[in-house]
Amino acid sequence: MPSSKSLKPSRPTKSRVLSTPTTVSDFTILPLTLPTAATLPSIYASAKHYLYIKPHAPSQPTASSERSLFIANIPFDAGETNIRALFAEQLGGSRVENVEFDSAVPAIASIKRWKTADKPAGGESRGKKRKRDEDIVAEGVVEDKESRLPQIWEHELRVSGGTAVIIFVDERSCKGAWKEIQKCIKEGRDVSWVEGEGLGLQRYTTHNTLIYPSKANLQSSINAYLTQFNRAEIARNRVRAKQRSVPDEDGFITVVRGGRTGPARLEEAERHKVELEERRKKNGVKDDFYRFQTREKRKEAEGELRRKFEVDRRRVEEMRARRGVVRPQT
Repeated sequence: MPSSKSLKPSRPTKSRVLSTPTTVSDFTILPLTLPTAATLPSIYASAKHYLYIKPHAPSQPTASSERSLFIANIPFDAGETNIRALFAEQLGGSRVENVEFDSAVPAIASIKRWKTADKPAGGESRGKKRKRDEDIVAEGVVEDKESRLPQIWEHELRVSGGTAVIIFVDERSCKGAWKEIQKCIKEGRDVSWVEGEGLGLQRYTTHNTLIYPSKANLQSSINAYLTQFNRAEIARNRVRAKQRSVPDEDGFITVVRGGRTGPARLEEAERHKVELEERRKKNGVKDDFYRFQTREKRKEAEGELRRKFEVDRRRVEEMRARRGVVRPQT
């Protein structure tokens, strides 16, 4: 006979539904629906990617930190184009001024310097007058799009878990985007991610083509680089010539490579040295400013008195020795 326990119907168990958190620490989590890839199975359709967003608050605030958002865990194909489209089309229509990524694949060499814009950082205008020697760097040339070598990758990718700073055109747009993000999360609205261009097989096909640039493109890049290098070399020679002819605050002339100092430069250096001495006298630079200088002066004065005393003493002794001696008159 089966036991009474085995005859009792089993109770249906309730499955636990795990909900996605909306915040982690001071980050707000925004889920993105990734586009469906044709090469992946159907179980990966409508996959989610999570962005961690918060207002940008760096340790050293800048002029643009008040109108910026900090985003972590950006997609690997994130670029300025799809970031702009995300905020303009699905997050309140906020206008993005610039996107600063922390990394790129392939990585840019850290020793290179690039001309990214005509105006300096901070948005301040440079003005009509520009220094001739401001682009001199130790590595040779501050490269731009014309002088650098042709690119062998069409688009940059991001490392896993990379971050970015989204800078909006004004503080109002930044606050509007931040409110729209919180509203989307609260309403459970579906936000779709726009896939980047040139991915998969197309990326490596384009890379294989760009590895072998045309002769005209290489020649144009070389000509632009050599032109900028000659301009920078002329500026460096001008700086070296100034260092050879003008003494520093202590009256010394910097010894640099590239030529000897001629008579005219020596006369100019001497004239600058005289002017420096006159300026020091005018500013009241004295020789007894320090205590040890005062002691040295006292010792020198005491030694001079002793020397004169010995001279006078020997003279008196000679006079006493000659006293009473009859000198025959010739």
